Amino acid sequence: MSSEGKMKAAFYEKQGPADEVLKVQEIPIPFPGPGQVRVKIAMSGVNPSDIKTRTGFTGKMPYPRIIPHQDGAGVIDMVGESVENSRLNQRVWIYEAQYGRSDGSAAQYVILDAKQAVSLPDNISLEVGASLGVPAITAHYCLFADGDIRDKKILVQGGAGAVGEAVILLAKWAGAWVAATVRDINDKQSVLSKRADLVIHLGSENIEDEIRKATHGAGVSKIVEVDLAANYKVDVRCLDNAGVISTYSVSSPEQIVPVPLLDLIKRNVTLRFAYVYAIPENYKIKAVTDINRCLTDGKYKPTIGQIYPLQQIDQAHKAVEMRKVKGKILISL
Repeated sequence: MSSEGKMKAAFYEKQGPADEVLKVQEIPIPFPGPGQVRVKIAMSGVNPSDIKTRTGFTGKMPYPRIIPHQDGAGVIDMVGESVENSRLNQRVWIYEAQYGRSDGSAAQYVILDAKQAVSLPDNISLEVGASLGVPAITAHYCLFADGDIRDKKILVQGGAGAVGEAVILLAKWAGAWVAATVRDINDKQSVLSKRADLVIHLGSENIEDEIRKATHGAGVSKIVEVDLAANYKVDVRCLDNAGVISTYSVSSPEQIVPVPLLDLIKRNVTLRFAYVYAIPENYKIKAVTDINRCLTDGKYKPTIGQIYPLQQIDQAHKAVEMRKVKGKILISL
């Protein structure tokens, strides 16, 4: 806290470029209501969805002022009515801090429902905790919404991204065989270091050939897709019978993918779409449980790309937009 009753927070009151609309100022410290907790934030995670909200990609501002960011990690310092006092001083990672409300984790304190503050294992850093949330829950739903993946073959399109990396880590923890694609040849070794079984460089290797060779012609049972419009045709060719393509991202709000229905029907293909904020609650509960199990087992080790101070939040947003920093972008508070 910089002064009595006040906290530092980043916010914007209109949509636009990061360096034009983001401000860092002191505002009143919030207090939890019934069923809520207050978390003193140590690290706040930046996601592409935070950029899309700020720029208007996903629609007009739903609130006159927005403190951005869904993810973060810190310590519960106050609990509301009906929340056990035993949760005080608990280290937690948080998710969906700003979804459905105006104030997210880019502040020294944040209020959220108690279930959205998840106990962080003692041996896991706050930096890792702030890297979970959106990418880990998205990855989990893409992987497990259709059942167990043990011994299944998975292809991750975009293995060097935050969600792609989360898919690899969770899939390997669950006992799947995992192939991943990368655009930059320099990413190949880092993705292999996450225990991917096969990494395909898009610039020099043919995806279908490599997948068919590695699976003895059978194909993969699931593809987690970052760019369905660009990769749809090759995805279908890489699937086995009754395979699933699960996609979580679009490059524009109006993006359309022509679907050759007969090909899909003859192959019994399923197209699944994942929007993390609308994932059914029972899947979200399972995701949180599994993510913590993966952490406890020592199998979830995300790449931390760069940590910025709160005062440089505009630079952190630009780093996410430009995609020049590999790994998760965090804000230190």
